[in-house]
Amino acid sequence: MKRPLIATLIVGLFVMVAISALRLSPQVLQFEQRAAELISPYSQATRVVAKPWQYVFMSILAFGVAALPVTSLRRGRIGLLAIGLVIELAAVSWIFSLYKVFFQPLPSMLAVVLAYIVADRYTAIAQRGGAVTARAFFTDRLSKDQMQRVITGDIPFDPEAKTYETTVVVCDVANKYDLADECEPGMFGRLTEEFIRRATDVFMQAGAYIQTADAEGVVALFGFPEIDAHHGDKAVRVALEMVEEFRQSQLGNGNAKCDIHLGVSSGTMIVAPLQNGERPGLITGGEPVELARRFCVANRFYGSRVLIGPQTFELASRYIVARPIDFLSGVNSRERHEIYEPLWPAAEAKPEQLARRDCFWNGVVFYREKRWAEAYSEFQKARGPNEEEDAPLQLYLRRLEPLALNLAEMPFRQM
Repeated sequence: MKRPLIATLIVGLFVMVAISALRLSPQVLQFEQRAAELISPYSQATRVVAKPWQYVFMSILAFGVAALPVTSLRRGRIGLLAIGLVIELAAVSWIFSLYKVFFQPLPSMLAVVLAYIVADRYTAIAQRGGAVTARAFFTDRLSKDQMQRVITGDIPFDPEAKTYETTVVVCDVANKYDLADECEPGMFGRLTEEFIRRATDVFMQAGAYIQTADAEGVVALFGFPEIDAHHGDKAVRVALEMVEEFRQSQLGNGNAKCDIHLGVSSGTMIVAPLQNGERPGLITGGEPVELARRFCVANRFYGSRVLIGPQTFELASRYIVARPIDFLSGVNSRERHEIYEPLWPAAEAKPEQLARRDCFWNGVVFYREKRWAEAYSEFQKARGPNEEEDAPLQLYLRRLEPLALNLAEMPFRQM
């Protein structure tokens, strides 16, 4: 905010000084009078707008027009606006002439034109270095809007090693090994390419940075390069939207369907520029990437679509309804991370859905305490209209059925 304000003041003052200096010349004043006669005849006017008021109008227009190119992401449209202001000033002068009032529009028109040209060139030169940096580090990794914001400085970025608090999302084709067995290599390649394109587009449009995008999945970072306090819940919302989008669509031809799994983990990431590479690039690394990959793979076992880690759950719990699933080992074998399955945005969750989520949560707690009968009862209450599609629930029910049956038979064995 400070940099555009300073640029606006510099350009506005320059324009005012330049026009004031030009108007000291008799030749310029003579040209103004002749040009104004074409719009508003001076000889027919009974009143004249005083020079102090003309300078007030010039100042407002100079500073106002100068502020637009230095703060807007679409400078081309500002040129059309400047042309429109010039035409409107001519129209205002003509309307004043109908009431026998002479208004000299040339100084204000010149202020608009000069302010736009100087501000536009100033902005282009100032952003040239940012454009080179942005294209070097973020081409094909950020959306066009995000790239433009990096160039204009709205998203500050310095190419030096730093740490960022981010949320990492790993998205992969859930049934890629089945597709590899069932499809021809060409078909499998087209399916994978289409998956990468769609997943990358969704992530970039949501403001994420694409770390990698290949046959092993798409890795996206939320919270870099733009620092965002809500990177956790934003990443989870995007993950749920992607699941729904892929569920409603079919990739490829024939009967080959592409399903997706996502793992989400939050934490500190290190971002550093490549020092000796042939091309500029960024090194991004940290535990969240490894954990997100593990969570993504764990979906195959639990039958879920999205799994998130404990830190992500803490960040997103106010905005997302989730339920606990299990514990997974971390990067260190002695670490254990509780994983959660996000279900719905909190604003869209219905009371009956929340009640079933609570029963599932109670069932998990009883299961961990080895209270098999109570756990089985709570999981039974968690059944919904689409219980057959609820793979984590079915997994726990299958685990508990023999245990619950054994507990039911124990009184008969004792008799």
